[in-house]
Amino acid sequence: MRINVNENFHKLDNNYLFCEISRRVKACKEKKPEAKIINLGIGDVTLPLGRSVIETMKKACDEQSKKDTFRGYSPDTGYDFLKNAISNYYKKYGVSVDKEEIFISDGAKSDIGNLTDLFGDNTVYITDPVYPVYLDSNIMSSCKAVFMRATEENGFLPMPRAEYKTGIYYLCSPNNPTGAVYSREKLDTWVKFALETGSLIIFDAAYEAFIKGDYPHSVYEIKGAKECAIEVCSFSKTAGFTGIRCGYTVVPEKLNCESYSLNKMWRRRQSTKFNGVSYITQRGAESAYSDEGVAEWRKNIDCYMKNATRMAEFLKKRGIEYTGAYNAPYLWVKCPEGYGSWEFFDYLLENCHVTVTPGAGFGKCGEGYFRISSFCSPADMSEAIKRLGTLL
Repeated sequence: MRINVNENFHKLDNNYLFCEISRRVKACKEKKPEAKIINLGIGDVTLPLGRSVIETMKKACDEQSKKDTFRGYSPDTGYDFLKNAISNYYKKYGVSVDKEEIFISDGAKSDIGNLTDLFGDNTVYITDPVYPVYLDSNIMSSCKAVFMRATEENGFLPMPRAEYKTGIYYLCSPNNPTGAVYSREKLDTWVKFALETGSLIIFDAAYEAFIKGDYPHSVYEIKGAKECAIEVCSFSKTAGFTGIRCGYTVVPEKLNCESYSLNKMWRRRQSTKFNGVSYITQRGAESAYSDEGVAEWRKNIDCYMKNATRMAEFLKKRGIEYTGAYNAPYLWVKCPEGYGSWEFFDYLLENCHVTVTPGAGFGKCGEGYFRISSFCSPADMSEAIKRLGTLL
């Protein structure tokens, strides 16, 4: 065909990180079909949805079988009943978010990628290591990316620097992959920096439900954030919706770039390119924020965090350096001396049939590290620790 393509795709790595992991795991299974491989790599939940969510979705399914209660297309920005539930959830943290500022979607990953539609030629500032979608979506859109090094020296939490200019800043707290979480003071510094430089923060709060200490769950807990930040969140890790798909983005009505309202622009973008999330899914998400629903997913999160704590205790006893585990479902761990990230991934896969995520897949600063996910059963975590104990 003689058509022009988006040349930016040629600038991407050949394989998406988790596709490459799946390829190597598949090769190992073909070589050793009897091996039981324990997955501590991809951050996919394993515990079932809460009973109240399931019952609510069943009821919504029944409604679709009756003429009087059947629903077709959902509103582009989401049903009011779910927006109201999300708004009430924010109130628990002292944050006021109007339903007109909430946009329901099929997940945080989609929104983070799609938000690039709103912006022109900007410099984007991205932490390194970083969740791949931040970088890849901007490469596809021809944006210049500047990496903010997240290292042991800064606690894996980059802060504003004199050389940083006006741009779009991607922040994730608790962070994926490092598990580090911004304090109120540090997040306040970022908000002040954004206001002073006329910059925009895109804040990924997908793991806010895992926070235990006195850390902000939302960027909007910080004064002035509604004038400089978009927040993206998800039901995937909170309520176990990785296979159901539902998330939301908050775009404050007072958030403007020059004379343009980003709220109106995002609304226009969604109405053109998105047909909404199913009624059944949104009813389930609403139920997840009910008192009963919250109690159910809190129980699941407690299980995952106990897994993380057990792994942390194991690493500590072995004298292995790590971060995360206490406010996030991930542990960011140094590879043994002499091993690169992918080399150590292959070593664990071949010798104890445990998968992790190679840190190099998250960026240059991730080389020499690997990420452990606690999204597994307690039994699998016990077995994984036992196997790792024979090698580490």
